[in-house]
Amino acid sequence: MNGKTFIFGVFVLFILLAGIQTVNAVEAESPLEKSMSDTLDVWRDGRYEQLFEQLAHRGKTSRETFVNKMRTSTTHPACCWQKMENFKIMNEKRTEATVYVKIGFEGSPDAATSTTREFKMTHQDGVWKMQLADVLSLAGVSGKKIKGVRRHTKKTSSHYSQIN
Repeated sequence: MNGKTFIFGVFVLFILLAGIQTVNAVEAESPLEKSMSDTLDVWRDGRYEQLFEQLAHRGKTSRETFVNKMRTSTTHPACCWQKMENFKIMNEKRTEATVYVKIGFEGSPDAATSTTREFKMTHQDGVWKMQLADVLSLAGVSGKKIKGVRRHTKKTSSHYSQIN
């Protein structure tokens, strides 16, 4: 085997191994993680009617009420790697799962920058679904406080100047 053939063989082997690692990285994403990521993407894109259909346990909340509440919120999931970090499956059964994840947010200045907590997910109609109440809480439109969410607010000097 001459030097050129050897170098070509090593190059081909390198390309094949790189391709296998890429496939493994894509396959490493669980159906739970993919479902949550897709749901957050739909929310970030403002497709609230579609988001409503992707959520579980709607209870008494109608589609119109949900869409109106979501439109009033300026908070939405961050993009790309900030959207979801440290995704872990805590418990998975046939129709229910608990995951632990850090979700990043963008939006108004007083919105949470992220929350790290457990989320319940339900397997319905062949797909994993986030809970509607969780999405409303994350958006800040449910009236319920979320454990683990830190809200940062700025105090402006205009308030103090009006008093004086």
